[in-house]
Amino acid sequence: MAHTVKLVAKSRSGNGSKESKKIRKTGNIPGVVYGHKEKPVSISTAHEDLFKAVKQGVRLVDLETDGKVEKALIREVQWDYLGNDLIHVDFSRVSADEKIHITVPVEMRGTAPGVLSGGILDIPMHKVHIECLAINIPDSIRVNVAELQIGGAIHVRELVLPEGVRVLDDADAVVVHVLEKKTEVAAVPGAEEGAANEPEVIKKPKPVAEEEE
Repeated sequence: MAHTVKLVAKSRSGNGSKESKKIRKTGNIPGVVYGHKEKPVSISTAHEDLFKAVKQGVRLVDLETDGKVEKALIREVQWDYLGNDLIHVDFSRVSADEKIHITVPVEMRGTAPGVLSGGILDIPMHKVHIECLAINIPDSIRVNVAELQIGGAIHVRELVLPEGVRVLDDADAVVVHVLEKKTEVAAVPGAEEGAANEPEVIKKPKPVAEEEE
C-alpha cells in the first residue's frame, strides 16, 4: 500500500513562466491544486521535500496549504528537458473513502523457466490502470513469472490483485509473456529455389568485323 507523507505549501497569486522561474530560484516548486469542484489554487512547495517524495514513489500526500490540510494525489509532475529536476507539480484533492482511477507500475517477481530454456521475457504492459480507494493505492501490481514457459503468457484477467483493487485495462491484454528466441539465417545471394549457386560469368562482346573495301 502506498504510504502518505506531509507536504507544506504556500498559496501564490502570480502565474506564468516568469513567476515560476522566480519561485524555483528560491528553492521551491510551483504547482496547482484542483478537484472536488473547488477553485484551483496555485501553490509552491519546497523542492527538497517534493523531490524526495516523488523519488520514493509517493502518490498520496497530506497537503498543508496556509494551515489547511487536505489529502491530495500527486497527479502529474513536470521535469526539465534533461529529465533531472522537477519544474512543476499538479495535485488533485481526494477523500480517504473516495474511489479513484490511477496508474501503477507492474513488478515482475521470480525467474521464468522459459527464460532459462533460452526464451525472451517480453513485458508489453509496464503499468496498469486501476480503480481503488485513495488510501489503498498499491505501490505496484506484482506478477509472479516463476511458472512461465516458452510460449506462455499472463493476461490482465490472471493478475493477482490486492483487496479492493480493480484493473480497468482490457482483460485479454498480455501483461508478460516468454517468446521463443528466433535464429536468423543469413540469405545467400542468388541461392533461390532451383537455381545453381554459381558465379555469374560476364562475357566480353565480340569485336565487330570491318567491312571489306
